Amino acid sequence: MLPKIFIDGEHGTTGLQIRNRLAARRDLDVLSIPEAERRNNAMRADFLGKADIAILCLPDDAAREAAQMLDGVNSTRVIDTSTAHRTHPDWVYGFAEMETAQKDRIAGARLVANPGCYPTGAVALIRPLVAAGILPSDYPITVNAVSGYTGGGKQLIAQMEDEKNPGHIAAPHFLYGLTLHHKHVPEMKVHGLLENTPIFSPSVGRFAQGMIVQVPLYLSELNGSPSLGDVHAALTAHYAGQAIVEVVPLEECHKLARLDPTELNGTDQMKLYVFGTEGDGRINLVALLDNLGKGASGAAVQNMDLMLAGTRH
Repeated sequence: MLPKIFIDGEHGTTGLQIRNRLAARRDLDVLSIPEAERRNNAMRADFLGKADIAILCLPDDAAREAAQMLDGVNSTRVIDTSTAHRTHPDWVYGFAEMETAQKDRIAGARLVANPGCYPTGAVALIRPLVAAGILPSDYPITVNAVSGYTGGGKQLIAQMEDEKNPGHIAAPHFLYGLTLHHKHVPEMKVHGLLENTPIFSPSVGRFAQGMIVQVPLYLSELNGSPSLGDVHAALTAHYAGQAIVEVVPLEECHKLARLDPTELNGTDQMKLYVFGTEGDGRINLVALLDNLGKGASGAAVQNMDLMLAGTRH
């Protein structure tokens, strides 16, 4: 019998991307609720209960509601793509490359919280250096990022693409999260192993998909005053053997004159860069990814496959 997968919220941006990724799969039975019935809680509860894995592509409150529907239904495992459970101690954080044992944790988990797009890049850069003792956990971290507008869901897509929309946004690029209380900040702090809350400055560009996340650092403020090469070596060692996360060789980083946030669009890959000049004392750590790939739907499918593999074993 094929594993049953139910995408609760399959008609939203993330849900549609997951649905497209699973369309050609013949090893799964993908359950689908009619769009007209997407708010029918009795039908949703029935589909949730039938699924081997339910993938929640919902706003935070609706995701909490769905999780409550499954409270005690141990036959259904859950991947939540919302922000609701990303720092909850009962949920396994679904960033498989975060540390060596994380894939096994995801494979054996009943509840998995899919990472946010921005935190995927930030945690990928920060956590290995904190864990290696290079980056002090109390360092005053700043995270600067730009995302394609699909990260804001259907409402922002309409605002960016439809000139007749009452909330139309004509700007080529805009900064938001100006209060410094973006909902991804707690996730960055917890999973980045940070003592202090990072200053996070997100922005959106007039491109549909793609993302760049930057973490600038002073080498003199790191433990042992490492060189640019030392930091790069630590990231390279952490992600050695990984197929999805790649640390770009230092010589290639030195050759680059610019970085295109859309380079990895349509893929589930993530590239990490270490920019700077050796001996200068400053570096800029950069993550490049598709905000709907490794930053959302691609990560959800990766977690689903790990959970299914764990079941088979």
